[in-house]
Amino acid sequence: MEKTGVNINDIKQAHERIKKYIRHTPILRESNMDDFVGCELYLKPEMLQITGAFKLRGALSKTLLLSKEELEKGIITSSSGNHAQACAYAGRMLNVPVTVIVPDDTPHIKVKNARDMGANVILWNRLYAERWKKVKQEVEEHGYTIVHGYEDYYVMAGQGTIALEIMEDLNDVETVLVPIGGGGLISGIATAIKETNPKIRVIGVQAAASCAYYQSRKEGKKVSMVSEDTLADGITCGSTGDNPYPIIEKYVDDIVVVKEQSIKDAVKLIANKAKLIAEPTSAVVIAALMDGLIDVRKDEKVCAVLTSGNYDIDKLGKIYNDEEVEGIRLKGEK
Repeated sequence: MEKTGVNINDIKQAHERIKKYIRHTPILRESNMDDFVGCELYLKPEMLQITGAFKLRGALSKTLLLSKEELEKGIITSSSGNHAQACAYAGRMLNVPVTVIVPDDTPHIKVKNARDMGANVILWNRLYAERWKKVKQEVEEHGYTIVHGYEDYYVMAGQGTIALEIMEDLNDVETVLVPIGGGGLISGIATAIKETNPKIRVIGVQAAASCAYYQSRKEGKKVSMVSEDTLADGITCGSTGDNPYPIIEKYVDDIVVVKEQSIKDAVKLIANKAKLIAEPTSAVVIAALMDGLIDVRKDEKVCAVLTSGNYDIDKLGKIYNDEEVEGIRLKGEK
């Protein structure tokens, strides 16, 4: 089942595989946010997806292709939380054992949801390399199949189904904004869009505290960086992904970064105007528009992908009330 790339046909096939198991999330026209963002704003609210995040698309795209023997042995992944929940849901749906390795400071709601769906959740070091070392140990011991959250091309294809829905529901969309963490989501979305209509812009957004793709584009080569603390735990990115990087460089028009205060402001704006619970990871795309980091016209149709809504309610309350809230501790991570 080795795969060496992703294209529009892969994404269409993924759509056929997963469509009866997921929600075709709506496109929401949010005209009351236009003055804050400087364009005609449309939201793609993946927090309304089953499991509360887009990650289910990729997890199912991969898992539905596994052999009977692979399914019997089970699947494993490491994740900041949303992909863990997606794999847990896929495992419950297919009656497959699931093990997920998540950072020991993962928001409680993400851990609880994964456990409630039957996953074996192992809390581990937040450092990426340490978590994946643990994954490999578990694979050697139990023979699990890895469902990687962003390096796997079948997972990328599943995430790219978001773009198919956007282009179907808003066929005159001009710009699509996507948060970037590991890079699997924007790789799938950008592939689907650029291989269908290259005139549509695809712009990625990262948290300034942890933005290896932004830094890599600035330097013209893959780089790693020391990450700082951020509220956007789902898109921490101290290093670029091996497989997403060339796709992003080929198809993504621009990458911008946003500061922590802007992320908090965007979380509040989304709640106040769109009445949606967006975790900080999702809100970076709105933050970029609010800060004027993306050149848009007032009449430009811009679709912002809100990736997820899984965040501890007490922390969201603090953000809504302008209280201090600590981000994920990342210092020293690459």
